[in-house]
Amino acid sequence: MFVKNNLELVCPAGTPAALRYAVEAGADTVYLGFRDETNARNYPGLNFSYEELKSSVAYAHEKNVAVFVAINTNPKAGNMDPWKKAVDNAVSAGADAVILSDLGLISYTAKKYPNFRIHLSVQAFASTVESVNFYQKEFGIKRAVLPRIFTLREIEEIIKKTTVEVEIFAFAVAGPMAEGRCILSSYVTGKSPNSGGACSPAEFIEYQEDGKLLKTKLNGVLVNQVEVGEPAGYPTLCRGRYVVNGEKKYLFENPSSLNVIDILPRLKEIGVVAIKIEGRQRGKSYVREVVSTFRNAIDNGYSANNTGGENDIAGLCEGCQTTSGAFRKKWL
Repeated sequence: MFVKNNLELVCPAGTPAALRYAVEAGADTVYLGFRDETNARNYPGLNFSYEELKSSVAYAHEKNVAVFVAINTNPKAGNMDPWKKAVDNAVSAGADAVILSDLGLISYTAKKYPNFRIHLSVQAFASTVESVNFYQKEFGIKRAVLPRIFTLREIEEIIKKTTVEVEIFAFAVAGPMAEGRCILSSYVTGKSPNSGGACSPAEFIEYQEDGKLLKTKLNGVLVNQVEVGEPAGYPTLCRGRYVVNGEKKYLFENPSSLNVIDILPRLKEIGVVAIKIEGRQRGKSYVREVVSTFRNAIDNGYSANNTGGENDIAGLCEGCQTTSGAFRKKWL
């Protein structure tokens, strides 16, 4: 691992080209996944082969950038070999850490590679300090990615009571659902995001124009319909609109994104070591703009006002609107 003096900026890469864009834009670390069901962004046309991972790690290391491999879906009963192979390949390719969620796979990795860094994925949903410390005591994890349900005060309390590094999401889907436990998509498509790695797989998505309306469907089920010019997100069931008591509304989650750029000083103050940008399924231009915006903010005193004029990234998120999510909850 490379030593970071500031908040570590952990950035997404869905392709080797996106990885290069992230590195050039100022990423401290890039995270990625293999081109199979072992990672939670298993979409067609994305992710890395073993050879692509090796060459990408070599390129990143030349630029003093670390590479984490996300192996964060649940192995299927009786067929754990693909997940074990993913860990083996990540280690042999020279990656700096693996991001794991499954207890059995964490145990396998800790026993076979006792000196290799294990990061606890947000998919593991470690929501208490006892849980975080358990994974450290039993398996030697070095870092935990916390769920997006905590206030800043709660994050600070966890940090005070553990020696595990804490990473949080900085620019991502707000995610009020229990992370790693969502099964809504599988009811409609028959494919589980928990083991198959793709929520609302692209082959089930349909966009249908109906006069002035654009209808979005998932495997034939109407998820939303929006008027021309109205913000809309990718058609997932948790961000769909439903008729409740005669009123059409977003029942679970509005199509908006988490954005912590204006609370970076507070995150640094309470001891967060790394912030993660989501978007392995997004394009190169998204990666470049979001990463460079956060890089400038971190390098210029953690201020959203010192980003070189590039801090208007709301247009890159779902629904073109952002929120500070649970971090600023006032009711606890």
